[in-house]
Amino acid sequence: MKFGEKVREQRKLAGLSQEDVAKAIGTTARTIGNYEAGASYPQDRSVYDKLANLFDVNVNYFYTENEEFLSLAVKNYGKKGLEQANAILEQAAALFAGGELSEADQIAFLHTMQELFLESKQISRDKFTPKKFRKPDVDSKKGRE
Repeated sequence: MKFGEKVREQRKLAGLSQEDVAKAIGTTARTIGNYEAGASYPQDRSVYDKLANLFDVNVNYFYTENEEFLSLAVKNYGKKGLEQANAILEQAAALFAGGELSEADQIAFLHTMQELFLESKQISRDKFTPKKFRKPDVDSKKGRE
C-alpha cells in the first residue's frame, strides 16, 4: 500500500475529513488531497510524525522503501526529481515482471538504483549549477574552522 492510500485509509478509519487532518497537522486540505492521490509526498519529514501521532500508529507505517526514496527525491530535487524517481521505480518494476530475481535481490537492486539516482542528481547539481547559486556545503565549512 502506498503512502497516499495509507493516509486515506487512516483518515477514513478515524472518521475525519481532509480538512480535519490538514488542520491537525498544520497544512491545507489540498495538500492532504494531493498526498491521497499520490501526486505529492511530504517534503518535511515531521509531517510523517504528525500523521502517525494523529492516527496513533507507528511512524514506520507510513514509510516503505519507495516512499523514503521518493520523499528524498522531492525534498532535494522538487517535482521534476519526483517524476524522475517514479520513472525509475516503474522501469525497475517492469524489469522484474518476469520474476527471475529473488525478492532480496530485487530489493538490493532497487537500493542500488536509488543510491545511483540520488548520487547522479547531486553530481549534476554540483557540476552545472553556477557557484554563486550553490548552497554552502556544511562539511566544507567544518574543514575551514
